[in-house]
Amino acid sequence: MKAFPDPEASKTGNDRRRDHYRRRYPPGPSSILPSKLLRQFMRDPISTLMSIAYQYGEISHFKFGRLHIYLVNNPEQIENILITDHKNFIKSKGLQVSKRLLGEGLVTSEGEYHDKQRRIIQPAFHPTRVKSYGQIMVDYAEHMSEKWQDETIVDIHREMMHITSAIIAKSVLGSDIVDVESDRVNNALLMSMGYFNRVLMPFGEVIGKIPILPINKNFRSAKNTLDSIVYRIIKEHRSRSRSDSRMEEKDNHRGYDLLHALIDAQDPDAGIEPMSDTQLRDEVMTIFLAGHETTANALTWTFYLLSQNPEVEHKLHNELHSVLGNDDDTTTATTRLPTIEDIPKLEYTEKVFRESMRLYPPAWTLGRQALTDYTTIDNNYVIPKGSIILMSQYVMHHNPRYFSNAEKFDPDRWTKDFKSSLPRFSYFPFGGGIRGCVGEPFAWIEGILVLATICRKWKMQHDPSHIVELKPLITLRPKYGMRMKLTRRKNTTV
Repeated sequence: MKAFPDPEASKTGNDRRRDHYRRRYPPGPSSILPSKLLRQFMRDPISTLMSIAYQYGEISHFKFGRLHIYLVNNPEQIENILITDHKNFIKSKGLQVSKRLLGEGLVTSEGEYHDKQRRIIQPAFHPTRVKSYGQIMVDYAEHMSEKWQDETIVDIHREMMHITSAIIAKSVLGSDIVDVESDRVNNALLMSMGYFNRVLMPFGEVIGKIPILPINKNFRSAKNTLDSIVYRIIKEHRSRSRSDSRMEEKDNHRGYDLLHALIDAQDPDAGIEPMSDTQLRDEVMTIFLAGHETTANALTWTFYLLSQNPEVEHKLHNELHSVLGNDDDTTTATTRLPTIEDIPKLEYTEKVFRESMRLYPPAWTLGRQALTDYTTIDNNYVIPKGSIILMSQYVMHHNPRYFSNAEKFDPDRWTKDFKSSLPRFSYFPFGGGIRGCVGEPFAWIEGILVLATICRKWKMQHDPSHIVELKPLITLRPKYGMRMKLTRRKNTTV
């Protein structure tokens, strides 16, 4: 089995110790032209990281200007960085720049403030609470997909952005986002991510300080669009009466969403004061981005992979017919919609979604910045204070050391034995550790239910004239959307 090579593997212990003192940095790419690697990364960051990982192994070093970068591809080392020694690191420059849009939300905040916010937000994404959102997920997926026309071509990525933004707004924020408003949110988010991508590049900080440039004017416009929507939602929540009936709903865990919890949260003894509108805005903005963008991308890539693998699609529909009821004719729709109770039975559906996020992880890389000099777990290298550590889900998920036929879409690989044998951070589509995605349970349930709801009624074929290319911004989008021909399955009864 072809695996990422380890340049140190053939060396003796004495050789490694001599190298430790002789060489400061792990192996990595270098060039007479210092900007060559950076230009390659700007053009195609994923291919650049994949090439470095394959050529130099589990840890490598390179420079962007004066900035030292370490690419880590060892699951144990990643676990050490994200969990065991997490206090030695802060989030990297990319998320610091993201504060221009997200403020001090859960994704960007650090330290004690982050811990307080997480304690407030965590209950809204507890698996028990998330299950109560299942009906909303199914209803919105069914309602919005019913607007589709048989034998037409649509951009399924745009459709998934509509569905997932409506789901997160209704289930967690208690607000309805109509189609026109959903388009405004999605366009503003795309414009914002393009801005971040440019500002993080060389001379980006200089460009970001020239207000008349179009990229800065567009970002301000996008931020104003998002702010107007988010502050409207906050105003609606603040204006709702705190009647006895609502308090009764709160006790019954109905009609009491995350934004209400944030508004009501206060505990002087624990140092938790009522949040200002700005603080609420930061958390809601973060939920908008993290709560629907990633799932929309994951679903889009899943539909694409199904269209390219008819045998997998056929097996998926067999399971939907078995669980949701119908004969064996997979040209017809199932007799009912899925429910949260069906999820344990939708084993192959879950495998399809899991395998899709292996090949196309919604968040394709994450970074940390070292607060102090940090020694790697094998004691071979010391990563200097201020250095950036990159850990790429995309790179790890395509590593043949952990995934045989790594480029193949193979949901059947996800047996219980296979999952239990994998190192913890060889597969981590939602990050992990103390700063892991709080909404991960929500995303898993939403992905499975939306996939089952749509596939029970619709078959998709990728438009062969459409170019599929990766657009790795903060999340892994399809660069040109995803054009799909829709075919409605017959004899639908609900």
